[in-house]
Amino acid sequence: MTQALIDDLSASLGNAKVDTSEAALDARRHDYWVASHVRDFAGTPGPSAACVVRPANVADVQAVLRITNARQTPVIPFGLGSGVVGGVVAASDAILLDMSAMNAVRAIDPVNLLASFDAGKNGLEAEQAVAAQGLTIGHWPQSIAVSSVGGWIATRASGQFSTAHGNIEDIVHSIEAVLPNGDLVTLGKGPRAASGPDLRHLMLGSEGTLGVITGVTLSLRRAPPMRAVSAFEAPDMRTGFDFQREVIQSGWRPPVARQYDERESRRLDARATACLILFVHEGPVAVVEAEVAAVAELARQSGIATAPSDIVDHWLSHRNTVPSWDMFLSRGIVLDTVEVAADWTKIAAVYDDATASLQSVEGCLAGSAHSSHLYRSGLNLYFTFAVQVGDASRMEAVYTDCWRRIMEATNAHGGSLSHHHGIGRVRRAYLERELGPTGVALLRRIKAALDPNGIMNPGVLIPDA
Repeated sequence: MTQALIDDLSASLGNAKVDTSEAALDARRHDYWVASHVRDFAGTPGPSAACVVRPANVADVQAVLRITNARQTPVIPFGLGSGVVGGVVAASDAILLDMSAMNAVRAIDPVNLLASFDAGKNGLEAEQAVAAQGLTIGHWPQSIAVSSVGGWIATRASGQFSTAHGNIEDIVHSIEAVLPNGDLVTLGKGPRAASGPDLRHLMLGSEGTLGVITGVTLSLRRAPPMRAVSAFEAPDMRTGFDFQREVIQSGWRPPVARQYDERESRRLDARATACLILFVHEGPVAVVEAEVAAVAELARQSGIATAPSDIVDHWLSHRNTVPSWDMFLSRGIVLDTVEVAADWTKIAAVYDDATASLQSVEGCLAGSAHSSHLYRSGLNLYFTFAVQVGDASRMEAVYTDCWRRIMEATNAHGGSLSHHHGIGRVRRAYLERELGPTGVALLRRIKAALDPNGIMNPGVLIPDA
């Protein structure tokens, strides 16, 4: 069955696009999810896919899905492998659809401020392409240099400059996708439409379960003429939260707004004595100058001290440094970052309970958090845990327990269990707490309608998939 499928794919696409080499299969067994790396380190790696298929165009993707749908063969879309929640875990009976060869800049339109890309386009390369024309996408995830624009859509991503520029759903103009039966659809037209439900949201956050994103058109901005930075130090997290709330609810929208607890503040800068708060301000000169002054005045009114602004400069220059999980695992340490969100009246309790629970874990080296995305009604928290385990056979159990503690603390106070990394496998069991049983049932019905044979990325997002 598997060889017959590989033969069909090769006949349709050509042998060069279907790869069964050990190196290709091994390199795409999983994404950047810590649990997958723990399994590799512990000597219990997962299987490889049956083959890797590298489509060069939309027609290739359509051909792959028509063949696999007819044979009811699982398909795992693979962007650039930067996901961190288990969105990609290979199975021996599955086809790994590597989208990285679909990496063209389709068009840049400086009049309408639009740019179209193949879904496999590297995010940093996409930004560089529009920057050459004095424009910006304004979407800066930490993974920008190792993620794809299609992956941004599939995971409902958020960037570091989101407070002013919005998240990916605020930036996307239209989405081109191939449905599980091979049909091609383009979702989105014009700057806004009231043409029934916004079907773009079927693909936003779909994590490869409803189809394959093949193209993306993003709404751009002109590059800002001025950038300024400011930094402050709050005596505690609650005071800092209140200060950030005053900033955003007063109408100011610094693209970057970040607050670190005491532990993370000291890690960021040894001079810190309490909770650092960093802002980046961008836009027309008059707007930036007014915002910097207004934020400083709000800090003064809140009793919050000014901190050295070079802390922000340091963060800007190092913000996309990504650690190697294996470096920590080799030292017997299991760790991860977990992002959640909550309203202003709930966020402090989420922080208190989650960090306290993490710090009670035996061998805990770090149980801390910072905020990185600011909204009128609340903000997110980015938790970090690191636990000294030693015994590789216990690492995954400890890892799962730390995740559980954060999920349960967030759920107990009515927070959202994922801010921007998605659900994948690590959060799948908690999705009903997020959507409710009726919401999960609705998602299952949508999945069944679009993918009745269940071929698209099984095991991801939907509980018991």
